[in-house]
Amino acid sequence: MEVPVYNLAGEVVKNIVIGDDVFDVPFNEALVHQAMVCQQANARQGTASAKTRSEVSGSTKKLFRQKHTGNARAGSSKSPLRPGGGIIFAPKPRDYRQAMPKKMRRLALRCLLSAKAREGSLKVLESLELETARTRDIVSILNALGVSDSAIIATRQANGNLAKSARNLPAVKTMPVHILNTLDMLKYRKLLITEEALRHSERLWGKNPAEGE
Repeated sequence: MEVPVYNLAGEVVKNIVIGDDVFDVPFNEALVHQAMVCQQANARQGTASAKTRSEVSGSTKKLFRQKHTGNARAGSSKSPLRPGGGIIFAPKPRDYRQAMPKKMRRLALRCLLSAKAREGSLKVLESLELETARTRDIVSILNALGVSDSAIIATRQANGNLAKSARNLPAVKTMPVHILNTLDMLKYRKLLITEEALRHSERLWGKNPAEGE
């Protein structure tokens, strides 16, 4: 697949060929959904906790006699039916983590990268170096590229000036390319990636992925 490479002024400077094994993979909806659910589940803390009637502090003495009061029968003040009583089916700390094979996670990411490439939502930048951290510089770049939707800006390595420049833009997220993930790829419409980062992604998730990077 051939895609154009843009400079920061939004001009096409050249065309490059990108790997079909990463950017031209058929979309697998079930796999992408599974990867999304897995990531959401693994992000849950699972620390919710409440007390049952056996754990609530209070007397177990019968509140009033059983008969001849005109009221419903009542036992302990710790009953879930009374204020300050225990919680029925109270939540307890638990682990929500799900396991998903690495090959499946990588394939889901390749499916999303390919979908963005086919839809024209992938834009390759020649380079992205900012001398100072200014939000208006990022806004100018996005306008020059015609990006009006939400976007991820992926670089080869973490870029401090870029992160500071974009942090005031709620629809823009910056990250190194190696931490691209299913949830962010689904949440943000556009993917802006530098040519260097794109080549690194091909090494990471191609047919012969580089281990330990």
